[in-house]
Amino acid sequence: MGAMSNYLEQALLNMVFRNQNYTRPSTVYVALYTSDPTEADTGTEVSGGSYARQAVTFGAPTQVGTAAQIANSSDVVFPVATANWGTITHVGIRDAATSGNLLYYAPVANPRSILANDQLKFLAGELVLTLD
Repeated sequence: MGAMSNYLEQALLNMVFRNQNYTRPSTVYVALYTSDPTEADTGTEVSGGSYARQAVTFGAPTQVGTAAQIANSSDVVFPVATANWGTITHVGIRDAATSGNLLYYAPVANPRSILANDQLKFLAGELVLTLD
């Protein structure tokens, strides 16, 4: 998955190099976007139609070439849409079920329109976060 947010970049730099505390979230959530959230967290997240961010767990990091990466360890299943959600162009990882901070984000490989009665699912291993 693409890039870290400004929030996470600053938190990690402060924690590692300035010995400042960072309280890690106990749960992280997948959020869906109809526009690029950007590093500054300015995108349009889906709302309404029974949409809710979904908790996600990740497996242990692995080294792939020069990059370290983690992937979701189980399926992430969103509720059945009760209204059109729009075209999902990006996903983000956030530190709260509502509001909170964007941590990571990336475009989806194949943007998809979610219509009423559709259900979006990411299979285990499909959400990959990379650091290089």
